[in-house]
Amino acid sequence: MSTTICCLGGTELETIPLHVIHLSQDDPQKCTSRKMARHGLTELHHDIRHTPRRGILLNPLSGRILGPDDAGEFSRGGCLVGLDCSWKQLEDSVKILQNKTRLKGRTLPIVLAANPVSWGKPGRLSNVEAFATSLFVLGHFKQARQVLRPFKFGEQFFTLNKEPLEAYSGAETNQQLADLQWEFFDKPEDSTND
Repeated sequence: MSTTICCLGGTELETIPLHVIHLSQDDPQKCTSRKMARHGLTELHHDIRHTPRRGILLNPLSGRILGPDDAGEFSRGGCLVGLDCSWKQLEDSVKILQNKTRLKGRTLPIVLAANPVSWGKPGRLSNVEAFATSLFVLGHFKQARQVLRPFKFGEQFFTLNKEPLEAYSGAETNQQLADLQWEFFDKPEDSTND
């Protein structure tokens, strides 16, 4: 994977390395992680022992939201790591990873899925949508668009989530970002994202 430079308001941002822990629990024909790897956009890891040692694990169960406060992790060489597993086996898969890696778990702010399997469902993202959301929130707009380019639903994802993504990218802290999401989506009774 190349380390190109993305621009943000005249500031150059180095591309964040993307990795996927692939547990082979899904339909290979619908797997966005495999397609990303074929296009050179991510590195797949089938063995947990060979995953990056430093970075952020996108974990919908973590309870801590990804945001501007996490940007320093990537400037120190951290990677953004997605977990490719079945939604039905998510809890068990996350438990295994928490015990075997030192990656910091982060949840994403709510956006709508545009992939054909979960279209319109809040937070039910494919890995490529999760990466695009993360990158957009962190100010890596060009890289966010790059990862979705090979997918038919890529542009639709940005159209569907235009307002929340723009607001999220303007947040100055993780807490501010966590609060912003409730301006676009209904807050659950027992919200753990803030």
